[in-house]
Amino acid sequence: MSTKKLNMKFCVLLPIVLIVTIFLLAVPTSFFGIEALTAVQQRVIALFVFAALMWMFEIIPNWTTSLLVIVLSLLMVSNKGLGFLCKPEFGQLVDYKSLMASFADPVVMLFLGGFVLAIMAEKYGLDVTMARFLLKPFGTNPKMVLLGFLLVIAVFSMFMSNTATAAMMLAFLAPVLAVLPKDDKGRIGLALAIPVAANLGGIGTPIGTPPNATAVKFLAEAGYEVNFVEWAVRMIPYVLIMIVIAWVLLQILFPFKSDKVVLEIPENKREKDWKTTVVWVTFIGTILLWATEQIHHVNSNVVALIPLAVLCATGIFTKDDIKEINWTVLWLVAGGFALGTALQGSGLAKVLIQAIPFGTMPVLLVFLVAGVVCYFLSNFISNSATAALLIPILIVVAEGMADPAAANNAAFVALGGTHAMISFIAVCASIAMLFPISTPPNAIASSTGLVSTSEMSKIGIIVGIIGFVIGFFWLTKIFPFATV
Repeated sequence: MSTKKLNMKFCVLLPIVLIVTIFLLAVPTSFFGIEALTAVQQRVIALFVFAALMWMFEIIPNWTTSLLVIVLSLLMVSNKGLGFLCKPEFGQLVDYKSLMASFADPVVMLFLGGFVLAIMAEKYGLDVTMARFLLKPFGTNPKMVLLGFLLVIAVFSMFMSNTATAAMMLAFLAPVLAVLPKDDKGRIGLALAIPVAANLGGIGTPIGTPPNATAVKFLAEAGYEVNFVEWAVRMIPYVLIMIVIAWVLLQILFPFKSDKVVLEIPENKREKDWKTTVVWVTFIGTILLWATEQIHHVNSNVVALIPLAVLCATGIFTKDDIKEINWTVLWLVAGGFALGTALQGSGLAKVLIQAIPFGTMPVLLVFLVAGVVCYFLSNFISNSATAALLIPILIVVAEGMADPAAANNAAFVALGGTHAMISFIAVCASIAMLFPISTPPNAIASSTGLVSTSEMSKIGIIVGIIGFVIGFFWLTKIFPFATV
């Protein structure tokens, strides 16, 4: 990094971040205009802003910021923090064990399993073979290979965890990147195809991502049944439209320099032996277990540890291979989870949502504000948690507007009613992909070392805005659910 950039970061940006953070810590709680805001929740807001600015400007490595977030949370808002700060009278304190558990969150374990699969796939030649098989229908034109990645990832994400899909596709990405020149911007586009397609693809089915399942669950409890086919028929076309838009955007922002991608198995490919067979069986078996979670009910995070156990027990994954795991990404993700834990454990997330007077807003404003709040929160806490916080509140608001006697009933029905509102919230949770910590697939893309936070934020905000606008009109005007 140039001296000029370093001076800019440490002499200008860092002081700004510190001044803003200290200001938010020092002002009275009344400054925020939120009734009954506690001192602990105020500190969480300051941590939230500090983390967002540090991640955005990349003043220090992102994983270092995540580690700082965990340590500062433990000291400032946990029940085992600094004695003069962490007293019960200052507000609801966060369980310190839950903050420290961020390092071993189930999704972190899924990452670990995914990295092990990727390392073994590269070592035993699976990555080249399977990538060539999956991308063969798309030819050798880099633009079509990019489209192939987007479509393959999106389809997988409709039926299995988007994190598991991203972890799997990381193995297939490596050989494609290897045949492109180091200065080819298209490499960045290919890396970003993982989170963009995984996040968008999950929207396509009720089982594709937890916010969809949460939406369907609460709709059913309110008397609005949505089955698998009804959801898929409406949302898969939306996903395909967004994938095509993302394909065009990635080509514009990160154009390919090369005009051909040819995947070849290296000449020094190791001879097949029992270890190769075990890796193949383990790899395919893991993918099948991820894809059939609805049948055997073994969580995808648990499944991710199976290859680690098998490959370690057979001596195929060795202590030298452990060094290849991208531990900085695991710490990066852990920091995001810790921030989410602080937001929820302190009660701040709930307070922020309840402070918004949804019940007194015009119908259109309720849709838009709820969508923006969901999008914003989902960039910092898990989209599952965001949906779980927002949807129960909005179901009550929607039921009130759905009452034929309600003054705004006609306007509400005209926008698609309860179905449209709750489904739109699920979509907004999935299109949030601004930072490496926004979703696990984003962090996986970051692990390639090709993508800066600014580049991720650039494509993330554009896809987010377009997805928000198209999603709103798609569910309220173009292809709404029945309003009865």
